[in-house]
Formats: sequence, C-alpha cells, structure tokens
Amino acid sequence: MITDERLTTFINSLESRDLPILEEIEQEALDANVPIIRKETQSFLKVLLQIHRPMRILEAGTAVGFSALLMNAYAPEGCHITTIENYEKRIPIARENFRRAGKEEAITLVEGDALEVMKGLEGPFDLIFMDAAKGQYIHYMPEAIRLLRKGGLLVSDNVLQDGDILESRFAVERRNRTIHSRMREYLYELKHDERLLTSIVPLGDGIALSVKQ
Repeated sequence: MITDERLTTFINSLESRDLPILEEIEQEALDANVPIIRKETQSFLKVLLQIHRPMRILEAGTAVGFSALLMNAYAPEGCHITTIENYEKRIPIARENFRRAGKEEAITLVEGDALEVMKGLEGPFDLIFMDAAKGQYIHYMPEAIRLLRKGGLLVSDNVLQDGDILESRFAVERRNRTIHSRMREYLYELKHDERLLTSIVPLGDGIALSVKQ
C-alpha cells in the first residue's frame, strides 16, 4: 500500500454506485482473483476521460475487459477502444463481457503479444492505457509514443509496485528483480524523454500520466 490504508478505505467509501454491468463484472473478477484497476484508479480514470475526451483509445492488457468497459462508459459517445490481450484463458471471458455489455462494436479485442500488435497498428490514438506486463512497459514505450498524437495521454498503471520501487533491488525478492529494475528504468525514461511531460501520482499502485509534447 503506497498511501495510508485507512485514508484509501475512507476515500473508497465515498464512491457512488456505478453501472450495474460494471459492478457485476468487477465482482466476478475479484471473486476469481483477476487483477483489475483499483477503486481510486477507476475514479481518476473516469475524471481524466471526461476532461480529455478521447475518441481513439489503445489499451495494453485487457484481462477480463473491465477497464475497457469502464473507459467506454466514461469516454465520449463514438469513442472506439482497441485493447490487446495475450493470455488465452482470459480472452473468451473478455469477449463475453463485451457481448454482455453490448459493446462489441465499440471495443475491438486484438489477441497477441502487445509489442508485436502495437508495431502493426496505425495511430494516432488520443489516449493509451498501459496495464499489461509491468516488466514490458519499457519495451512498449517507443511504440506507445509513436502511436500517440501530439497532446495525447499515456496512462501507465501499477508503476510503484506497492512501494517496492523505493527499495534496493537486493531488498526485492529475486523473482521480482527484473521487473523492479525495468520499472525504475521506465519511470526514468518517462521523466527524461523530451517528447513527454510526465507526472507520477502515488494513487492506487501508482500512475504515471504523460502528455506527448
């Protein structure tokens, strides 16, 4: 937990009800231990979508489709979302969730490795939501910048690794050291790439919000 747990619980307690289909899919994901965006991240994303009003969104990491459906619900009418997923077991669940929500035309799910798929896409996108394998963000970054329009937003979720990002790599479990070092490199590049202006927000598990200059 990056922020005080009691404070986060209080903030989340203020949330109003969401669309029934979103609440249903969220609960199903939680029951199945499928990681989805946290409540406070959901609120941040909703407000961001209302401010930025993107018409083309790219998402790396569909999981069961919850975040794509949430973005669809709060983006402008006519917005189209392209979402990428490589985990075969979750792809049919996501497709079924899009069907249940009646959003099959508004959301396109592309199966495959996110980097390879991104290389084959044509931009520009107004917003890119990065929520796939955390150790791969640094590899996705060049394609994300290429695909993003000037003034577009790159939103990277889970960048602070529950606070582990602060630790020495030797204090992190051996199996997590590669992800740890790559995420540190990714955050450095976001802050120092002249094409981007980036703010790192300690919200949820950490969000990096970048604007393409």
